[in-house]
Amino acid sequence: MAAHSGRADHAFPQAQRDAVYRAIHERRDVRAQFLADPIPPEVLARLLEAAHHAPSVGFMQPWDFLLIESLEVRRRVHGIFERENARAAENHDGERGQLYRRLKLEGILESPLNLCITCDRARGGEHVLGRNSIVDTDLFSTCLAVQNLWLSARAEGIGVGWVSILDQDELAQVLGLPDRVYPLAYLCLGYVSEFLEQPELARSGWRQRLPLGELVHGNGWGHPLVDEALQEALGEVDRP
Repeated sequence: MAAHSGRADHAFPQAQRDAVYRAIHERRDVRAQFLADPIPPEVLARLLEAAHHAPSVGFMQPWDFLLIESLEVRRRVHGIFERENARAAENHDGERGQLYRRLKLEGILESPLNLCITCDRARGGEHVLGRNSIVDTDLFSTCLAVQNLWLSARAEGIGVGWVSILDQDELAQVLGLPDRVYPLAYLCLGYVSEFLEQPELARSGWRQRLPLGELVHGNGWGHPLVDEALQEALGEVDRP
């Protein structure tokens, strides 16, 4: 019997691996490129299924998905954004403030569909396996559902934008959420005219991607890597 290699026996074929990494690298937070075309039901079902297959601590699956097509509801959410965004702009002065006010930070009304992914903080009961020490694992698990949806959407040619400049308590009221349910991610979805080559904040000069090699530590914070080959490989990744 041939020895199990432990290396490639369970790997996807190269083309499929390339597709996974392409979705990761070409995923964008879309704000300004939405088209009016609706997302077909079968495609939307695939995205939601991908989100529902995210890992969750204790298999609690704390997420729910609120599909928001109503223009009236979206206008109310947009009003929350405008107020909160005006407050956030006050944190930045001078040229930084001018740049902030030029940024397009949401597509609530332009996108054909809004989606709120919520976290039911009581899902799974009082004692969820694996949640005893870190209570917020339900929130972390729901974030993984967001990421699954985002990557599958990119593979389908659909843009996603996360609107984080919202008052969550007011958003919960607008959506009629029970007290135990937290509106974790308010997303704008739709086909787009283009996916930008760079993240929009990098392209605008707001912030650039940090070098990966500076973020990897060995056996403790600030310690150098023991594996020199890995250190060299990380250097190759960081080269333009």
